[in-house]
Amino acid sequence: MALMLASVTDQEEAEIAVRAGADIIDLKDVTAGFGTATPEMVRATVAKVAHRRPVSAVIGESAADPERIAILASALADAGASYVKIGLPPDVRRGDCIQALAPFTRRTKIIGVMFADRGADNALMPLMAESGFAGVMLDTARKTGMRLLDHMDITTLALFVDGAHAHGLMAGLAGSLETPDIPRLLLLAPDVLGFRRALCTDHDRNARVDPGTVAAVRSLIPADSLKLHRGGDIASKVDYRVLAARGYSIDANDGEAATDSIFVRDFDLPVSVGAYFHERAKPQKVRFNVEARIYRADHVAEDMRDVFSYDLITDSIRMIVAQEHIALMETLAERIAALILTYPRVARITVRVEKLDVGPGAVGVEITRERPTEMAQVHHLYPAAGLGNPKALT
Repeated sequence: MALMLASVTDQEEAEIAVRAGADIIDLKDVTAGFGTATPEMVRATVAKVAHRRPVSAVIGESAADPERIAILASALADAGASYVKIGLPPDVRRGDCIQALAPFTRRTKIIGVMFADRGADNALMPLMAESGFAGVMLDTARKTGMRLLDHMDITTLALFVDGAHAHGLMAGLAGSLETPDIPRLLLLAPDVLGFRRALCTDHDRNARVDPGTVAAVRSLIPADSLKLHRGGDIASKVDYRVLAARGYSIDANDGEAATDSIFVRDFDLPVSVGAYFHERAKPQKVRFNVEARIYRADHVAEDMRDVFSYDLITDSIRMIVAQEHIALMETLAERIAALILTYPRVARITVRVEKLDVGPGAVGVEITRERPTEMAQVHHLYPAAGLGNPKALT
């Protein structure tokens, strides 16, 4: 599960975030976008938090010189920061900066922060790992209201998280994230999700942090007892509506449980699919129609905690088709169904995939998979063409 990082400006906001259950308290100068925290700010906040949560501190773009960054990192570590986040925009000598920080990784956890809207480069991850960095994070530099997902699609973010983990680095995602983004990003298994704007009154990142909005964000991220900072207060009480919304069914084995339908219709993507050699040369247009039967909540939906987002379906499709060439349409449909059924709130899934570029009309396959038996029929859209062979329609 992911940890929740709350970006705050002072000890009063830090206290609000701690009480609402944030896992990491992050200090930055929000007036500068990704602005540098001062040692005085860190020292006061660490004293206020009193070891209930780890405190991180930002070194932002104003400190663009590697030597200057190293001096600031030392000062923030001396002030008590458990993590020091280093902004790494492309106009910084990024390689030199990463290497200059290597000696400090023995004293504090260093997190390299790259920017989705300013030249993030996954190729820097090996150097960060070699230099002893604890993790790498994606954020947005320009705080214009555009979110991380406006700059990078879900498959690119998945590659970032997987790349970080492959190099033994924690992976963090931030950048004007909103509550509907949370279940989508949890699918990628990041170690940290970071927030500022979503925690503030009226979603104004320059306004004060609001206890209610912090609690709303916290409630969408299931608490991870293995990752919580030891020695502090236990995070806010588990909200079982959250677990259901994220896919943990309240009673997945109850065959009589009421369900609702979530669907995606006529979702077209270029896909590398097909058994013929020539089909590997370029992607072809494939249409997806998916219907998921979802165990119904016990009350009218009020916010993101109460719903199973259709974004989880479209994101699942995008990630699967981005991985590799798939020879069979049946395999493509099975992978989609299997991924969506990893959410135990899904009782039944029907997946229809159609090739649209093979000539007049369309050809394809439709499958249905259920929980708990996981048994279903394969229904070809055009059985005459398939002659009853489930592998024929490719």
